[in-house]
Amino acid sequence: MERKRLRGIFLSGLFLALLAGGSYYLYQHRPAGLPVGFASGNGRFEATEVDVATKIAGRLVELGPREGDWVEAGSVVGRLDADDLRAQLRAAEAQVVQAQKAVDETRAGVRKSKADAALAGKTLKRSEELVGRGFISRNKLDSDQTGMEGAMAGMAQASSRVAEAEAAVATAQARADSLRATLNDTSLKSPIAGRVLYRLAEPGEVLAAGGKALTLVDLTDMYMTLYLPTEKAGQVAVGAEARIVLDALPGQAIPAKVSFVAAKAQFTPREVETRTEREKLMFRVKVRADPDWLSAHRDLAKGGMPGIAYVRLDPGAAWPASLPANGK
Repeated sequence: MERKRLRGIFLSGLFLALLAGGSYYLYQHRPAGLPVGFASGNGRFEATEVDVATKIAGRLVELGPREGDWVEAGSVVGRLDADDLRAQLRAAEAQVVQAQKAVDETRAGVRKSKADAALAGKTLKRSEELVGRGFISRNKLDSDQTGMEGAMAGMAQASSRVAEAEAAVATAQARADSLRATLNDTSLKSPIAGRVLYRLAEPGEVLAAGGKALTLVDLTDMYMTLYLPTEKAGQVAVGAEARIVLDALPGQAIPAKVSFVAAKAQFTPREVETRTEREKLMFRVKVRADPDWLSAHRDLAKGGMPGIAYVRLDPGAAWPASLPANGK
């Protein structure tokens, strides 16, 4: 009985010793508090997503990139069936040629009508001289006067036909230009340089106008959203320096800047952990990572990684040693 009592006392003492030792260890290795002039908040590293979508409806005949592939800005990633558009373009170009020939013909008609009007003018002038001398009758003069008026009217009509023919050329040319632009839209081009997050269509599928083929992640435009209480948010300025430390990259202090501060308070979303009570209103702050750092570490940071964002409230405050100013 005495041995059991001594064993219980020993185990209790050992437990208390281990508990005290563990508490001391945690105390010694507790995270250092932020100095005055700084604020921090939890969040997740997010990246801007951009969809590659069709401008026109059509059947997808080619889609190159797969999920995880890297694509450059402006590169052709897919194509729609364009046979019908090419046929329409050939017809429109033929109409342009035909309309141009019509312009040439009407201009030739204008030259002829001008020659007719000049001849009618000379005839009328001779008739006026001969009538004055009494060599021809007044009826001949009236006839030549009518012929002159008809020639002038024909010249005006010919000039009008030239304007109509030129308008037809412009219309045919605009139609051809529109078809060229539409034909160009059958090539799906990447609007940004980024990595393919989702492949949303496959060759052979018919996509409506605005149909999505790929979703890209812009790894040069990544940010973290955090929530700060009123007394802290009121000191945050857009453009203020910040640092982002991801749980998966504890040794990397990613340089960043404040790109957005909400103008209105809101309740903190449930998935965001804060050290204050949920009943308190918070301000949403967006911290955008430095694009140069992201370009140099393109495959290091990934969207969805949890971490902590640190914001410098006082421009004169020195960054802690754990958060170097160069972000290295």
